[in-house]
Amino acid sequence: MPDFSGKDQNGNTVNSSDFTGRKLIVYFYPKDDTPGCTAEACSLRDSYEELTSKGFTVIGVSTDSEKSHQKFIDKYNLPFTLISDPDRQVIEAFGVWGKKKFMGKEYDGIHRETFVIDENGVIIKVITKVDTKNHSRQILDELGLQ
Repeated sequence: MPDFSGKDQNGNTVNSSDFTGRKLIVYFYPKDDTPGCTAEACSLRDSYEELTSKGFTVIGVSTDSEKSHQKFIDKYNLPFTLISDPDRQVIEAFGVWGKKKFMGKEYDGIHRETFVIDENGVIIKVITKVDTKNHSRQILDELGLQ
């Protein structure tokens, strides 16, 4: 896992080293409170207890502000940390910034991807085709943890 540092929804610094010895799900998404991103976040929220019972910590990352993240958390009762990355340091460290296409237009943006990281900081799974409505089930299925 790349080293990273960013601010959470409360303005607290979150470092990759904070998760040493812990399993981690780091998911990258384009924008707070949009249909696909909301479905993905709510899927993770709805299975949060199951994910944490299997030892995972969940973190979301986008370029949205800390204030936007806090509103998103409050509106949907999200139980996990969201990192604000307006300078794209975390996003680029994980290699999820690049060309995208939408309605025939090409632009640069965040690729919706999820990284599953083991206790040793090793990326054990990268999900590039995220099923936003069933993302937590997708993670557990791909890891064989149903």
